[in-house]
Amino acid sequence: MRKIIIIISVVGLMASLYSCSSRQSQFDQNQQSMIMNDTTNAMRVWQITNANDSILLRRNSEKAIPDSTDKILQTLITRMHKTVTNNISGGVGIAAPQVGILKQIIWVQRFDKKGVPFEVYLNPKIKQYSKLTQECREGCLSIPDRIDTLNSRSYAILIEYYTQQGEYKIEMVEDFTAVIFQHEIDHLNGILYTDHLEEAMRKNSNL
Repeated sequence: MRKIIIIISVVGLMASLYSCSSRQSQFDQNQQSMIMNDTTNAMRVWQITNANDSILLRRNSEKAIPDSTDKILQTLITRMHKTVTNNISGGVGIAAPQVGILKQIIWVQRFDKKGVPFEVYLNPKIKQYSKLTQECREGCLSIPDRIDTLNSRSYAILIEYYTQQGEYKIEMVEDFTAVIFQHEIDHLNGILYTDHLEEAMRKNSNL
């Protein structure tokens, strides 16, 4: 399948849309405290084994405003990267709700690129799913001590998102990297990978 990448610069447009807000923060006081309390270290990963954590992980996230001058946003992005890449987590992706912040921000390890780099995406959305699916083993930083096999993830997806610098992009992603995107974008909608397992079990039981 041919890879498609479309880039549209919207930095100026985004700046004009939000410059009239008198620089009001897009983060509430509690979020600001969580992000800026310890700017040099990784953040705590929220897990379903904690009742309060579980409630937040089931909520929908708000859109993030791309702004390279927003110190709180940039600190959150940096600390999320530290969280997913530290030796304890060993994850291949992370979403902002997993560190307690309901914003549409994810980090994904790009196994489809040279050097398998981690990249950040703001307001990612899946526009199209391939009918072809793939089987893949999945785990989750927010669901400790569990790994399962899913066969319902699409092999290829068409995604749209904003970069950290405010560029709008559309891209086709395939294979295991597509699984990571689907997993992390699910988090932004309060969905855990185990939900797909339960849905599959219900379908099988009705056959």
